[in-house]
Amino acid sequence: MSALIVIDVQNDFCPSGALAVPEGDEIVPGINALMAEAEAVVLTQDWHPADHLSFASQHDGQEPYGLIEMPYGPQVLWPDHCVIGSAGAAFHPDLTTDRAEMVIRKGFRRAIDSYSAFFENDHKTPTGLEGYLRARGITTLTLVGLATDFCVAYSAIDAAKLGFDVTVRMDLCRAIDLNGSLEAAKQDMAQAGVTLA
Repeated sequence: MSALIVIDVQNDFCPSGALAVPEGDEIVPGINALMAEAEAVVLTQDWHPADHLSFASQHDGQEPYGLIEMPYGPQVLWPDHCVIGSAGAAFHPDLTTDRAEMVIRKGFRRAIDSYSAFFENDHKTPTGLEGYLRARGITTLTLVGLATDFCVAYSAIDAAKLGFDVTVRMDLCRAIDLNGSLEAAKQDMAQAGVTLA
């Protein structure tokens, strides 16, 4: 059985959002069409407390997109985004959400960021998605969404490491491309055995 995993298609990641991904809204119609055909659909949602430690605003003298060291490793500092319950954290209004059988919310622990749909950024704390997919007998995953070089790539690599057959539909993703991060993410996904379609 296969599932479509739709990563973080939220207002803050779309044009005019707090952490806008260029052309992030352009993928919505294609994702909706894919959802209509999918055997199972899971949506992920970035879901941060207002004082999340990945926000540059929580660190004196730090600017967004800088890098700091956290207990689990290097952490990009982001503009405040996807704050729990905010309009920015809501799914894009044109995204068809009623096909989703599950919504995974990630990044709600103040002291640790979470890019992957499977694990927090310590690569140990699970979100519960793997267990859900295994219980459903799902072995094949297609990933789409935002942003290619962060949450999509981390999710795809973790899924491949967990033994799922993973395809990323590059035409239905958009990237932040921070200092060449898109090319690096493509290489990392390919090395992990992810199919880039």
